[in-house]
Amino acid sequence: MKNILVTGALGQIGTELTLALKKKYGNDNVIATDIRKECNEALAGTGPFHTLDVTNKEELAKIIKQYNIDTIFHLAAILSATGEKDPILCWNINMNGSINVLETARLNNVKKVIIPSSMAVWGPDAPKFNTPQDSVLKPTTMYGVTKVCGERLCDYYVQKYGLDCRGLRYPGIISSETLPGGGTTDYAVEIFYEAVKNKKYTCFLKEDATLPMMYMPDCINATISLAEADFANLKHHSDFNVAAFSFDPKTLAENIKKYMPEFEISYAPDFRQDIADSWPKTIDDSAARSEWNWKPNYDMDLMTKEMLQILTEKHKNGKF
Repeated sequence: MKNILVTGALGQIGTELTLALKKKYGNDNVIATDIRKECNEALAGTGPFHTLDVTNKEELAKIIKQYNIDTIFHLAAILSATGEKDPILCWNINMNGSINVLETARLNNVKKVIIPSSMAVWGPDAPKFNTPQDSVLKPTTMYGVTKVCGERLCDYYVQKYGLDCRGLRYPGIISSETLPGGGTTDYAVEIFYEAVKNKKYTCFLKEDATLPMMYMPDCINATISLAEADFANLKHHSDFNVAAFSFDPKTLAENIKKYMPEFEISYAPDFRQDIADSWPKTIDDSAARSEWNWKPNYDMDLMTKEMLQILTEKHKNGKF
């Protein structure tokens, strides 16, 4: 990977992935793009940034040619909760954006495309515990539908055109750097901000809504590690399960109380609870571990301790 394009670079994962790629491959070798017109504070001054609507194939091709792009990390997407509010927009951005990236990559000799998927590909028919790599995919959200279609589309481009396309099914991602953008697992980020700021939080999921989660440093490590893996070792391509730990809101709140005894939580479940109920509680990621040596570095307690330390310092400095 020499000249890298990141779509959705101003999102929760996109921001930190772009910074990590710039640190490893050089600021000027990683081109950040997003539909938003202004670069965020984290990426400002770190190298090239372009406004890009991924449904605009011509603009996408122009940037690929301008920078002689050989690798694309395609993160531009509408997430689960936002997607249920506007399913047609979710389909348009997620599906038309992905096929534009794949087809434009194919036509412009891009060597590698990484398109993350999500645990949203599963629905209520899948096993809830230790959900296997290969299992029934019947999602109940438009976001999940687009992610299933995206996985199949990527595999089609591998088989039909020999395009090196890879993806991994993200669990809920927790970050201290960038706020999430409309997902069902957003509570697991919001809770830390509210704990530090107000010492209390009202959760939009039930106290026992167990879901697979991952701390952002592990998410970034997994994404880059998969991108760098030897293609010859991969039996799967676009749909790798990855996992770190699972918990419910009550367990996370109790973990926060270890470091902040005065913290209080209440519950007011909304439409996102139905989405959470359709997803797995734990995930089997043995394929990722065997095919490209995936292994998380953080457990829930280490993540909680670090999140509170970072956000407490930010709050003291007036960052939120």
